[in-house]
Amino acid sequence: MQITLRYPPAKLSPNKRLHWAARAQIVAKYRRECWALTRVVLAQHFENLSRTLNPRPLPVKITFHPPDKRRRDRDNMIAAFKAGADGVADAIGVDDADWSPTYEVGEPATCGWVIVQIGEQP
Repeated sequence: MQITLRYPPAKLSPNKRLHWAARAQIVAKYRRECWALTRVVLAQHFENLSRTLNPRPLPVKITFHPPDKRRRDRDNMIAAFKAGADGVADAIGVDDADWSPTYEVGEPATCGWVIVQIGEQP
């Protein structure tokens, strides 16, 4: 299963210094957005995903397509996407602690995307 999500908002970068309440609002909004988009994919392709996602750890490939060509620190991209990963985990019913994630940085995309592939990779 493949899910295409919006690139994390810049304010979720660990390098941003936001008040905790302002950050919490952005985290909650991005997490809900990722949950909703994942549920749309599930509704289109799967009836009950939790039965098909038995393997633990669950293989998950996350590919970042940044919105521009500026150099980015991979650790910061992963940290900024934490709320998104939590939203996907909530939607599929598999805690992200049970994931075996791999991360890649792909070519820049106009708006920026994060592609999450869940399950066995071809």
